[in-house]
Amino acid sequence: MKVAVTAQDNVVTCLVDPRFGRARYFIVMDTDTGAWQAADNSQNLHAAQGAGVQAAGNVAELGADVVLTGHCGPNAFRTLAAAGIKICTGVDGTVEQAIERFKAGELSFTDGADVEGQWA
Repeated sequence: MKVAVTAQDNVVTCLVDPRFGRARYFIVMDTDTGAWQAADNSQNLHAAQGAGVQAAGNVAELGADVVLTGHCGPNAFRTLAAAGIKICTGVDGTVEQAIERFKAGELSFTDGADVEGQWA
C-alpha cells in the first residue's frame, strides 16, 4: 500500500505539514517494502486558488492509496475520494511516526473535509 504524508521537508524524519494542498512536500511510502520518495509540492504553496485540487491530482499520479495529513479542505477531499484515495486528518508528529501510527491501526479515515476551502 502506498501512503502519502504531507511533509514540511523532504525526509521521513521531518514534521507532518498540517496543510494538504499547500504542504511543501508529500512523502510517499510503500508500507510493504519501506521504500519512499519525496514529491515537491512547492508549485501549490502560493497558488491563489485550486491548491488542494492540484495537490490531490499529484498525489493520485504518485499512486497513493491513503493520505495522512493535518487538515483537508472540501475540494481536495472530493478529488481524493473520486480517485479512490482514503484520507486521515488530525495527523501530527513526524512523517515516520504518522506512518507507524497508521500501520498500527491508530488512525482512522475521515468521511469529509475538516476545514473550509482556501484554508491556509
